[in-house]
Amino acid sequence: MRKKIILIGPVYPYKGGISHYTGLMYRELERHYDVEMLSYKMQYPKFLFHKEQRDYSNDSFKIESAKYMLHTANPVNIIRTARYIRRQKPDMVLIQWWHPYFAPCYFLLTHFMGKQNVVFVCHNVFPHERFPMDKLLTRIALKRGRHYIVHAAEEGRELEKIKAEPDYVVTPHPTYNAFRFEGMSREQARERLHITPDEKILLFFGYVREYKGLKYLLRAMSAICKADDKVRLWVVGEFGADREEYRALIEELGIAAYVRVVDSYTPDREVEKYFAAADLVVLPYISATQSGIVQIAYGFTKPVIVTEVGGLPDVVEDGRTGYVVKPESPEAIAEAAIKFFREEQAERMVENIEKEAYRFSWERMGEVVEGFLQD
Repeated sequence: MRKKIILIGPVYPYKGGISHYTGLMYRELERHYDVEMLSYKMQYPKFLFHKEQRDYSNDSFKIESAKYMLHTANPVNIIRTARYIRRQKPDMVLIQWWHPYFAPCYFLLTHFMGKQNVVFVCHNVFPHERFPMDKLLTRIALKRGRHYIVHAAEEGRELEKIKAEPDYVVTPHPTYNAFRFEGMSREQARERLHITPDEKILLFFGYVREYKGLKYLLRAMSAICKADDKVRLWVVGEFGADREEYRALIEELGIAAYVRVVDSYTPDREVEKYFAAADLVVLPYISATQSGIVQIAYGFTKPVIVTEVGGLPDVVEDGRTGYVVKPESPEAIAEAAIKFFREEQAERMVENIEKEAYRFSWERMGEVVEGFLQD
């Protein structure tokens, strides 16, 4: 008889990388186990998250059997869901963790479901943008786990700050190769985006937040363009209230002709063209735990530039699959980008990324979960 796992987290139609991650994790685990997917009937209240939380434009990550049961702010619902889980008698309850908002919900859930083999997948132990009481809330929730999966050694050390001798495994964030919907070539993607064959494309992708360091990449573009006027930067991601600040910086630096901004959320089926068209993906983060953007880039065999923060250096082999540079340094970013194009490093780095395929595979993640099922 196959072992039973209850997987808890966001899935389609919820937006964002963790939703994609949970859906792909479900698909890997259901190959070997009886997996029940429990998602949210309400993820965030609107007064905390003002943007649209769902995207129905692409159901490629849809889990047909998913049950949308959990209301994260309703104690009665949470207790009812916990008792439902208890009746199923699972061999494991696997919970996605990324923000202390979920602490009260998960504390109640794990308390009322009784003694279970609870495994937390910690995308971030603590949030990117810290706030008062976040450590206390995180401790309250995560202390209920028996095992933990983290994607960076630094996250393991963060976990040790809130729980004595936690049982965790550090494993790389699996690659998001599921965005290859059309198998689009570089040439086809560029034709769709009206990019000429001789342009050299840097890509910054994802929600624009202060901690992601876009300002340093924009400042680096001044030097990059002087060294090679064929280089262009595409910034593809939704801005917040500070979009005018970025626009003013682009004008001040005199790089408007070299920067293309796509200020909007990118639906799943639109992701492929941007990565397929790019030569090099840049993550100039000021702080980070890990990032799904590196994994999307690897899914398209695209080299990356990352800063030496959080878990980013754990997944990039400097000089082989990309470059690891100092944070908050436009000069370091510029030097790496200029070197990449001047020395024509793309083909060699693509080969190295392909050699790392198993390390970043969902098969590898499945083996980690299997180890915790032996408990």
